[in-house]
Amino acid sequence: MGGTDGFSAGPAPVGQMEFGPAPPGGLLDVLRMAAIVLDSEGQIALWSPQAEQLLGYTAEEALGQYAARLLVADEHVDLVVHLFAQVMGSGESWAGVFPILHKDGGIRYLEMRNMRLQDVDGGYYALGLATEQSTLRRVERDLALSVRLVDQSPIGLAVLDVDLRYVAVNAALERINGVPAAEQIGRPAGETLPFQDDGTIEVSMRKVLDTGTPVLDRQVVGRTPAEPDTERAWSVSLYRLEDPGGRILGLAASVVDVTDRHHAAKAAERARRRLTTMADAAVRVGTTLDLRQTARELADIAVPELADIAAVDVLDSAVEGRREQIPAGGRAVIRALAVTVAEPTPALQAADQPGELARYDAARLVTRCVRTGTPVVIPHVDEDDLLSIARDADAAVLLAEAGVHSYLAVPLIARGEVLGALDLKRFRNQLPFDSDDVLLASELAARAAVCIDNARWYQQQRNTALTLQRSLLPQQPPPVTGLEVASRYQPAGAASEVGGDWYDILPLSGDRTALVVGDVMGSGINAATAMGQLRTATRTLSALDLDPAQVLRHLDDITIGLGSYIATCLYALYDPHQGHCTIAAAGHLPPVLVRPEGPPQLLELPTGAPLGVGGVPFRAVTVDVDPGDRLVLYTDGLVETRDEDIDARLNVLLGLLDGPRAGLEETCDRLLESLRAGTDQDDVALLIAHVKE
Repeated sequence: MGGTDGFSAGPAPVGQMEFGPAPPGGLLDVLRMAAIVLDSEGQIALWSPQAEQLLGYTAEEALGQYAARLLVADEHVDLVVHLFAQVMGSGESWAGVFPILHKDGGIRYLEMRNMRLQDVDGGYYALGLATEQSTLRRVERDLALSVRLVDQSPIGLAVLDVDLRYVAVNAALERINGVPAAEQIGRPAGETLPFQDDGTIEVSMRKVLDTGTPVLDRQVVGRTPAEPDTERAWSVSLYRLEDPGGRILGLAASVVDVTDRHHAAKAAERARRRLTTMADAAVRVGTTLDLRQTARELADIAVPELADIAAVDVLDSAVEGRREQIPAGGRAVIRALAVTVAEPTPALQAADQPGELARYDAARLVTRCVRTGTPVVIPHVDEDDLLSIARDADAAVLLAEAGVHSYLAVPLIARGEVLGALDLKRFRNQLPFDSDDVLLASELAARAAVCIDNARWYQQQRNTALTLQRSLLPQQPPPVTGLEVASRYQPAGAASEVGGDWYDILPLSGDRTALVVGDVMGSGINAATAMGQLRTATRTLSALDLDPAQVLRHLDDITIGLGSYIATCLYALYDPHQGHCTIAAAGHLPPVLVRPEGPPQLLELPTGAPLGVGGVPFRAVTVDVDPGDRLVLYTDGLVETRDEDIDARLNVLLGLLDGPRAGLEETCDRLLESLRAGTDQDDVALLIAHVKE
């Protein structure tokens, strides 16, 4: 750096010099520099218009006059004569401030420069250049202030000509660019911009030159030659430069380093996105108690905010409810539950597919993660790392082909137990995983691990309840007189608990058959256990040759004795010799009678109160049934939904039973498939009895 004007600047190339008349308003016009020429006798030989403006005398009044008498007060005449002789004799120039008489009689203090001139004949003249002292001092102060501001400013400043080549650069911009000022002068702006520019800055510069509208505080990001590994940010402003006459001189640029503010803004944005991600996770992860669904929700949250591909792997021992400590050097038996990718990629083929059981050796990074219970992060993945990330060499090739460059695995820990790992990779996002990413991934994993733990324990409890439930139901319909029977039990969906629905087919004395369906309110093992007790009681009571209403009355008492349970029940007693069926209901939906001719119909029965209410009488209704007739018994899980009226759903059931007949098994499957589509929140028991010909 250097230069008396605070900038480092060099001469403009010849090709850039402008010739021709200058418009008014330039620096010389501001200074009103007057020129006066004296002959060797001290008489005024030349008088400029600026001299007339400065001193009031016209050329006619001044030319030929002895300058000392016209322009100098008497007390200064001897000094002026001495100075004149000195300049004319030795040729030594003189400069300084001197009081000069104005035509109006007043004194003007002029800044003067006097020098000797010589013509072709060897004659001497004295040239005096003068301007008003106050005007010159004002210009000098303005210039000094500008020089100091530019030279000492922490803001990078530059002046560019109309061709956008550097004309001047201050010390601050020299430091920002990391390029010496001497190497910038004369070069196009685009060659030394410290930020990565795609041409938009140069377009902006051209627009400012054309329109005069400045660009203010445009933020750009890049790296300087002095710090190629450090990302920095600058606020750039551009202004058009014009002289007082409006002639466009070029462009001024100011560059302010705002790296700290940029990094703070990025940190705030990352924190905001992190909070948003955690808020999304709170809403989106653990919406059900289905283990695989919970794993998919976690993987979906992680992509693309945190990774380009995410996999959720759970220890097989954790899925089965066993606590396992993997020894050093031991293998991990992992069950892949979910994989999510941001876009199609070969890396998906390298991932273990959901549902697969895999054995990860000790060298694999995810094994280390679940064994130690600590995150494993590889910010910059190399070829050897890929071999420890992938399941085998072929999978490592696929990861390399996908461009995987950064890896992170965090453990899924719930209630002190390592359940598995969240496995993350980046191939589209070019940033490596850092400590903030590890923290966010760990928080997501910790939140999701509790949901996964709840889901796996629920799944185990559900499986236990389902096993109990199925064990209590008839495995094969027993042979009964005069009837062909088909039955189904379908548990609630994986996200719901097993309920207390049941059915039974009971051969009785006199070739009679009792058909029973029931539903214990509630879910889980307790409901299944209560169902088993009621089913046992029903089988016992049916052997006593009781009327259906009497059976329900005794069941009501038994249910009250079970505690806070309530159940619905439908009990139908078929007598093939009498050709009729006696039916009683305890708060249960009516059965459907389907005859060979005519539409199916819901039987009108006294609904009765559910079992466990107590004190409500039950009544039975006898219905004639003929060969070919069918009786359809079911629990509410077959027809009830959360968003449709029960009457509308019962009409759908009647519609499905109308029309050409199918076999009993086929009819059961069709009813379940049609009525249960998307409505599996409750379990269902279904029983269809066909009166033989």
